[in-house]
Amino acid sequence: MTTSSAVPLSPLESATQSNWRRHYTLILLTFVYAMSLIDRQIMGVLIEPVKKEFMVSDTAMGLLTGLAFSVFYTALAVPMGRLADRSNRRNMVAWCCAAWSVMTGVCGLATSYWQLAAARVGVAVGESGGTAPSLSIIADHYPPQQRSRAMSVFMLGPPLGTLFGLGMGAWLAHQYGWRSAFLWMTIPGVLVAVLLRQGGIEPVRGRWDNTQEAAIATAGAGESLATVMRAMWASPAFVRITIAGLLLGFVGYGIGIWSTAFLVRSHGLNLQEAGILIGLVSGISSIFGALISGWLCDRLTQRDVRWQIGVPMIGSLLALPFGVLYFLYPAGEFWLLGPLRIPHAMVFNVLFAFFGVWWAAPSFAALTALVSSHRRTTALALYNLGLTLVGGGLGPLGVGMLSDALLPMLGAESLRWSLIIVMGAFGLAALSLFAAMKPYAQSQASAVG
Repeated sequence: MTTSSAVPLSPLESATQSNWRRHYTLILLTFVYAMSLIDRQIMGVLIEPVKKEFMVSDTAMGLLTGLAFSVFYTALAVPMGRLADRSNRRNMVAWCCAAWSVMTGVCGLATSYWQLAAARVGVAVGESGGTAPSLSIIADHYPPQQRSRAMSVFMLGPPLGTLFGLGMGAWLAHQYGWRSAFLWMTIPGVLVAVLLRQGGIEPVRGRWDNTQEAAIATAGAGESLATVMRAMWASPAFVRITIAGLLLGFVGYGIGIWSTAFLVRSHGLNLQEAGILIGLVSGISSIFGALISGWLCDRLTQRDVRWQIGVPMIGSLLALPFGVLYFLYPAGEFWLLGPLRIPHAMVFNVLFAFFGVWWAAPSFAALTALVSSHRRTTALALYNLGLTLVGGGLGPLGVGMLSDALLPMLGAESLRWSLIIVMGAFGLAALSLFAAMKPYAQSQASAVG
């Protein structure tokens, strides 16, 4: 009879296992982020059928897809961030993901505009505890020199959400009605929440902080929210990166929600065609853009730390003209892929989607470098609060209101010109990022010193 006993792992085996677990946690967090964007952005592909059934205006749909969600999200984002700074972040993200996924299913049971709005509030409450704790976990899993790449993997969440949420959502809505799209999206969200709770790792806080930073973190672990906010305001780099993020969030959320409706109204596609094209073309192009921006940023910052801000600045400058060309391109010219009509304008959409995401991962990585570990989740929650309120709340609403205002002059093309006008936010964001480069470099030089 043989007696078995546990064999201690060698240092190399232990390190390999640790690397595997942190990568696995990153992948799970990425899928959690994707589910949050699916549950948030699926309204974009369902605008037309929901608007038709409930007989409401573009402004009302902008309110439903944006401000109704973001007000409640932002009201809870900071308290959730404060709680995450004092508790197990992995468990919080898992429970929140399960909650918002269930509320997404409840959206499919709504029989009136106001019932749907109430269910969207429930989704917002759940999602308020997802993004900031996830970013804090990643920052503690990966050292600064690998953080942009790790963040770029996490930032695959939005394009994956676009790819599967809009594509699958459009197909489900076309085949079975818009309520089915909400109901089916409950299942993967609950599943990934269970996997994260059971298999994800909660890292040690401040793992990569130097001794001085760790001492400061320990001394200030119980500091007030006002203290954290004053520290953020005192950092010119943090403030200017935040301003850029708000502008880019505004245009990004606005375009993300209304792109499907734009293809239906201005290019004559049906809902299924528009959803599949936005999901596949924008989603896949954004995936490559996110990965390349993180890799490029980590490579270039080894030469000059200012590239941490320079990469998102260049991405914004390149996204601007390609986005304008995409929305300006005239209707009526298509390629045929089987039964699917592909407008020639989608060529510019590929380039716009590729460069339009270059800001996200490097910007988040820059913010984690500017904030010490004990206040990181709170600071990121505040940043995400602004991003969601201005971007997720005012972006879709602003595009909808502008479309309604232009309707008497431009008719069916009012949405097209509304989207072209908001593209100007990319140029303003690039200016703010340029202004952040010098103070960011100075802050990192003093941190090293």
